Amino acid sequence: MATNDTLIASISGIRGIVGQGLDPSVLVRYAGAFGTWCRERAPAAGQSPCIVVGRDARPSGDAYAQIVIGTLRGMGCDVVDLGQAPTPTVEMAILQEKAAGGIVLSASHNPEEWNALKLFNETGEFLSPAQGETVIERAEAGEAPPATHADLGDYRARNALPDHIDEILALDLIDPEQIAAQNLTVVVDGINSVGGIALPRLLHRLGVAEENVHCLHCEPTGEFAHPAEPRPDHLTELTNAVPERNADLGLAVDPDADRLALVDERGRFVLEELTQVLAADFVWRHREGPFVTNLSSSRAIEDVAARHDQPVHRSAVGEINVVQRMKEVDAVLGGEGNGGVILPDLHHGRDALAGTALILQHLARQPSGRSLGDLHDDLPHYAMAKENVPLPDVAPDRLLSGLADRYDGEDHSTLDGLKIDFDKSWVHMRPSNTEPILRVYTEAPTEGKAKALADRFRGELRELVEALEVA
Repeated sequence: MATNDTLIASISGIRGIVGQGLDPSVLVRYAGAFGTWCRERAPAAGQSPCIVVGRDARPSGDAYAQIVIGTLRGMGCDVVDLGQAPTPTVEMAILQEKAAGGIVLSASHNPEEWNALKLFNETGEFLSPAQGETVIERAEAGEAPPATHADLGDYRARNALPDHIDEILALDLIDPEQIAAQNLTVVVDGINSVGGIALPRLLHRLGVAEENVHCLHCEPTGEFAHPAEPRPDHLTELTNAVPERNADLGLAVDPDADRLALVDERGRFVLEELTQVLAADFVWRHREGPFVTNLSSSRAIEDVAARHDQPVHRSAVGEINVVQRMKEVDAVLGGEGNGGVILPDLHHGRDALAGTALILQHLARQPSGRSLGDLHDDLPHYAMAKENVPLPDVAPDRLLSGLADRYDGEDHSTLDGLKIDFDKSWVHMRPSNTEPILRVYTEAPTEGKAKALADRFRGELRELVEALEVA
């Protein structure tokens, strides 16, 4: 992984500040390496050397997409250009086109001066660690031989959103007529990006009347009206608007619409941790099967799983790890605690549109008068704390190994850093992929207890750091 203050290259993609770390030469280098890698692999997989490209609405997207598309064509790859499109729409289009891969230009929840290349393989999933390392090594070595004039790639534009929505409506779990009968009112915060295009169209197709969809910041200007991460302190306009408009719920997404946050009819923010829990509660009422989430997600999912007598499996943090485990256990649903819902009936990727459809259908199948707030109140509630511990010249594996020895008698996992489960709480410590720090996540029944647990382990980690530095 190559990292500096303005550019981060990792297996999940390349992101940086526009015009500083991320400039046209970087785009050409990494898009060229990825295009060459896809072109070489396509024949063995029975695919054409085709790459699907989409982007969110941030201001640099159009110019940077043109550079990426031109580079890919110059490497001999055909390009299907989706223009402004949610990340999950691109993932599904890769499968529909039988493409060799895909690129999304989006820095997700980062500010608008950032952009990124998210790289996907022929399955519409993030690259595996080995695949990502191969592309990065090629880019850093400048290994991207161009095509000859006879082999330049073709270009085709496509609007893939209608097909994405069609596939959602075709799901056995979804009944648009039943949703329409509820006469729901919904407020959408589109963060001035592609979710502002996609969610209103999805809601209309699901049976929500056009006059009952109220949009905040749905114009895809890319100039975000508030910080882009869907957190309660960023969504006060939405939490106020829902009760003001007598709406049944509010929906918020990040700029590339793979994360979904909810607001109930009383204007209460439903923690992103609970989006996947609500979706699982609905799915388990209609089918049996495992659920997969990462080690840092709330244990509320285990509590709800126990009500349905269904299994939960944990993976390392990262969508690719969740997806891999989902395939291993044949999961009916998966997700991450950042508002990500993964419905394998559609594709193996976080999808705010799929999450929206599941939540609306969950509401539609409730007894008369039951609201999102009631569903929220029925869930187990925990509080989380998230802290960081600097790691100056100390190997994180060595540090966490020492801590694991201290807690050898407790239920713990070393799958991804170190997670220790206590009776009513847990702590998860893992090294950051981009900074010399350890991330410390805790969960407990109250905010005070979660914070106290985080402080306790921050202190223990500092003690171990000092001891190892002296040694």
